Amino acid sequence: MSAQSAPESTRTSTIKCVVWDLDHTLWEGILLEDGDRVRLRPEVVETIVTLDQRGILHSVASRNDHDTTMAKLTELGVAQYFLYPQIGWDAKSESVAKIATSLNIGIDALAFIDDQPFEREEVAFAHPGVLCIDAVHAGELAARPEFTPKYITEDSAARRAMYLASIDRTKAEEEFTGNSEKFLATLGMEFTISRAQRKDLGRAEELVVRTNQLNSTGIMYSAEELADRCDSDRHLLLMAELKDVYGSYGQIGLASVELGEREWKLELLLMSCRVMSRGVGTVLLNHTVRLAQQSGARLVAAFVPTGRNRIMYVTYRFAGFEELGERDGVQVLGAPLSAPPEPPEYLKLSTGPGV
Repeated sequence: MSAQSAPESTRTSTIKCVVWDLDHTLWEGILLEDGDRVRLRPEVVETIVTLDQRGILHSVASRNDHDTTMAKLTELGVAQYFLYPQIGWDAKSESVAKIATSLNIGIDALAFIDDQPFEREEVAFAHPGVLCIDAVHAGELAARPEFTPKYITEDSAARRAMYLASIDRTKAEEEFTGNSEKFLATLGMEFTISRAQRKDLGRAEELVVRTNQLNSTGIMYSAEELADRCDSDRHLLLMAELKDVYGSYGQIGLASVELGEREWKLELLLMSCRVMSRGVGTVLLNHTVRLAQQSGARLVAAFVPTGRNRIMYVTYRFAGFEELGERDGVQVLGAPLSAPPEPPEYLKLSTGPGV
């Protein structure tokens, strides 16, 4: 294969998932023709393992027989790395879109690796935001900035395990015959809210960068700004963590509050999209309202529409927040003066010191 370097990309965001072709990409040869003679490309496997440890996910878009291909991936010892593999005879662009939907991430957070120019062009035409790379350069991905997150945290290194646990949850939910609240009661969820420590700042910044839909302002606080808020007596920086019987979701929520004598300002509230259906965003919001009330202050929240975060405005309104107008071009909503509701019975809430 050519030693020529891959073309430079102009994108600034980190790739969240790599979608791999298989024939002449993950392995040498064509499975349906070469069978047992196909061999993994060592540099590709090394790349997959390295990116997995960085929290970058992997999947497959391959035109092959599904059962035969999954058996081969298992035999070669790599099947566990691929989430929601799309193996069949659909267009690769359709497979890529299904993977993004299944992972609940934006399609522009995907990279697609294939040895065939036609396949790369078909995906690029259908999804211009997808980074398409010739398989000849697959061994170079780990050195590229798009595949190098600024921080590699405990949560990022465990991301694949978290998604695998999510697949088990989803299967259990699909098989459950009761309503959604009864299903949530079977999960044994434990939600922990703690004041952020220095060791949490890498994950805090990662959440800020990665979270678009459940982000109240879209403001990208830098590591330095988050550190200032962590150390400041005038701010409260909260981290939220969730786990259940299937495993840990990791640190999935963040709230940054500017503290005042009579008013607390919720500068930023965000929650990982992975827990959208668990109702924990409202629990974090209500707990912050409660903390403000206990200090004799009212909580007000900043909201900046980004085109992707309207659900956060709906969350505020359902929690009883009222519109107070604009301040410096930012929409401000005020928390209700009544006591916020307690967490649902199916959720155990724990708090750290000071919260």
